[in-house]
Amino acid sequence: MTADLPTLREWLFSGKAFLAAMLALYIALAFDLSRPYWAMAAVYIVSNPLSGATASKGLYRALGTLIGASASVFFVPLLIDSPELLSLVVALWTGTLLYISLMIRTPRSYIFMLAGYSLPIIALPAVSAPETIFDVAVARSEEIILGITCATIVGAVVFPTSMRGTLASSVTSWIDDAASWATEILRGEGALPMTPLRRQKLAADIGGLDMLITQLAFDPTARDLAPRARELRGRLMMMLPLLSSLADRMHALRTGDPPAPADTAAPAIAKATSGLPAELSALLARATAWFASGRNGDPAMADDILADIHALRREAPQDWRDLIQGSALDRLGEIVALWGDCLDLMRDIASEGPAAPWRPRFRHRQVVRTVRHYDYGMMLFSAATCVVATLLASAFWIATGWSAGGGAVMMTAVSCCFFGALDQPAPQARFMTIWTAVSVLVAAVYLFAILPAIHDFEMLALVFAPPFLMIGLMMSRPQYTMLGLMLATNTASFVAMQNRYDADFASFINGGVAAVAGLLFAYVWYVATRPFGSEIAAWRLVRAGWRDIADAAAGYRRDDPQRLAGRMLDRLGQLVPRLATLGDRELARVDGYSEVRVGFNIIELQKARRQQSPARIAAYDAVLQGVAALYRARQAEDRLVAAPESLATAIDAAMARALTDQDAGSRRALDALVGLRRILCPEAPPPPLTVAGGVAISAAAADVRQNNEPSRKVDVA
Repeated sequence: MTADLPTLREWLFSGKAFLAAMLALYIALAFDLSRPYWAMAAVYIVSNPLSGATASKGLYRALGTLIGASASVFFVPLLIDSPELLSLVVALWTGTLLYISLMIRTPRSYIFMLAGYSLPIIALPAVSAPETIFDVAVARSEEIILGITCATIVGAVVFPTSMRGTLASSVTSWIDDAASWATEILRGEGALPMTPLRRQKLAADIGGLDMLITQLAFDPTARDLAPRARELRGRLMMMLPLLSSLADRMHALRTGDPPAPADTAAPAIAKATSGLPAELSALLARATAWFASGRNGDPAMADDILADIHALRREAPQDWRDLIQGSALDRLGEIVALWGDCLDLMRDIASEGPAAPWRPRFRHRQVVRTVRHYDYGMMLFSAATCVVATLLASAFWIATGWSAGGGAVMMTAVSCCFFGALDQPAPQARFMTIWTAVSVLVAAVYLFAILPAIHDFEMLALVFAPPFLMIGLMMSRPQYTMLGLMLATNTASFVAMQNRYDADFASFINGGVAAVAGLLFAYVWYVATRPFGSEIAAWRLVRAGWRDIADAAAGYRRDDPQRLAGRMLDRLGQLVPRLATLGDRELARVDGYSEVRVGFNIIELQKARRQQSPARIAAYDAVLQGVAALYRARQAEDRLVAAPESLATAIDAAMARALTDQDAGSRRALDALVGLRRILCPEAPPPPLTVAGGVAISAAAADVRQNNEPSRKVDVA
């Protein structure tokens, strides 16, 4: 089909990669470097359609290679007389560097992963001639850096592709998705008791922006976008739990309380029983029209809608429905302010000129911070299995005395570094084994049937062009990038181009069999040690979230809401791709955004309890203790234990206490208590709250007032 044909951009990337590879190979041959094929392979390893990404990966690969080469020069002469000890050091080095790379979770992690497997790649083939280790390490470093330099120069000079357009495209796509969700909520179509999995996936999508933001510094044409991109990323992440909260409040307002079960026809019920006040309906209609315009929305509309929210929210709550409506307006005001900021930032990123000074609307609290969640147990397990696999492969090499056995150990270590962190590494290891075998066959054809007839570089480039141009096209498509990368690097390495043709069939077969054997052993090792798949990792993520909430409610964690939310949203970004592959019904009931909202409300309640009367502190503490006990029970039983009636009673009592005063702490506490009751006790009947004459001033009024106060312009360009 025409749609599947390579695009001009894909052909351009493939052509640039091939040009850089031939340039590196030509220079390496001209200077009579010992292993010119390393330079050729390095080009394909670092090449990326984006010039900035090529430069960043090239720098990280150069640093990783230098670290691994230095370790080789240090350890091989020191331990050459003790092969068992050398094998242990190689295994521990590889596993330790793999663990460090898993800790970083940015493109910089490539430095440590590469340093981890560069030691066995450089050191093990040299154990039979340890006196050459320094020369081998220097040659490896020279040729890798040569390939990196050629790839970077060609990527930057020949029709460079800026990261500005890619970042703008990613941001615009997310803006459209968020606008679609907000429009559904305001119309009643997406106001469901539980956030659908496709909406929870937005957390993982935004997490992908981190990779682009990190690489902006390597693109001279997009370097100035980094501050704005970070501001936008924080606001996008903040939008997620707020949209979930608004969906819950709108569902309650339209359907009554308690809400309908998740499997009912919520959209039909919502439209049939809206029953909203005329002023609120008019406000929602304006907001809906604004969000429906998506990326084309006018940011200035945010100020008009915020003023309408302020006017509508002045009345004090009289009953439970008023509290729900006030909470909905609070969330809508925050979302509108955030959305106006997002539209401003999106346009700055998409523009070609320098960014203008920017005045944020969302200022009354910090946006979600970039905070990572690490499953140290699983990371340690991945590193440990890498160490043991490398040791076992080394033991086999030492016991058999196989001359090419070092190659098998080397490929085992490479496979462990590439796939050890995956929940199910076996399929990827099998994939790599099969296509490495294919690379050996392709290399054999070139080495023994084609290259003997080639006598000049022009003909060499011509015969290399068909397969490597096709490989470049594969690499330009995300679903085939790994396949293309393996074919390019393995084919270049097995052909092992030299200035003088001296191919030996027995040596070639021995090396090819060793490489495939090492990968095959890694595959068998994964099947034996990692049979459990994604379910265990998913449950560990869920339990970690429950532990965070229980600790926060018990007062053990003093994180601010943005740090807690950042960690929980990062955890959600790791969880959602796993949920999509599992059929676990209990896991499917987990709503990651609701968990984040619980964390927000707990921290706000913890803050509000300070400097309150003893009676009110006791009421708030009863709620916090109840929440902590609930989440401890969920941890213990590995399921979504329902909140007991006593928790709803405690929340109702605390709300009654908060309604008797109108200070700022009570207003924050009241908003947090409404949120906790909606999330944890959705099936409980409405609390019997009636406030004669109204005594509580809404938090939304204070928030909107602060939003509309004059502020200085902030230039983050």
